[in-house]
Amino acid sequence: MTDPDKKTGEEDTFISHLVELRDRIMKAALGIVLVFLCMLPWSGKIYDLLAEPMLTALPAGSKMIATGVIAPFLIPLKVTLLAAFIVALPWVLYQAWAFVAPGLYAHEKRLVAPLVISSTILFVLGVVFCYEFVFKVVFRVINEMAPKSINVAPDIENYFDFVLTMFIAFGVTFEVPVVVVVLVRMGLISVEKLKEFRPYVIVGAFVIAAIVTPPDAMSMLLLAVPLCVLFEVGLLFAPLFVKLTRAPEETQT
Repeated sequence: MTDPDKKTGEEDTFISHLVELRDRIMKAALGIVLVFLCMLPWSGKIYDLLAEPMLTALPAGSKMIATGVIAPFLIPLKVTLLAAFIVALPWVLYQAWAFVAPGLYAHEKRLVAPLVISSTILFVLGVVFCYEFVFKVVFRVINEMAPKSINVAPDIENYFDFVLTMFIAFGVTFEVPVVVVVLVRMGLISVEKLKEFRPYVIVGAFVIAAIVTPPDAMSMLLLAVPLCVLFEVGLLFAPLFVKLTRAPEETQT
């Protein structure tokens, strides 16, 4: 027979976890909203900063256009919300960490904390690399290849969608070392096996780059080459990470 007191205790524990999860999500969302409200007065300037790589590549005096009625108001708000999320990301990750940390062993904390921090840094580095380097090259190439009979005037909504897609693509690409480390640490595959797969990884990197980026060789190289390099970085750090995050019983065997 099931012990009613034990069952009640398990239900109370489950409910308390749900309540704490709700509180953590609300705190994370509140942090994003507060940052968003603080940045809101400068939403126009934030969009201008996002549009700078495109405007720099266009002829002097060129501007973007807005085909939607509320697009000039709505798109800067979306950009500001995206910027607020990036700025508040450490706070969001802290709430996630505070929720899961009490249930982790010491060696598991040594595993999770570096992964959370490194994945955040790598994602932001991917976004910065895309903005500072890739956009300047890609937009210049597109403008130079455009026929002289065409007046290039990008729509702000289409531009935002394109930029968001590229940010996600490069942010995820820069997570490759973390993926490699996790696969090796979980014992799903060895470093030696990954090294054997290196030719297939290189081919896959160029295929992914060809699908995600605009249809020109330069854009493809700017995504494929970092992906291959970051794969090698993951192979380099995986053995060290496995050694540092071993459980006590794993160390003794």
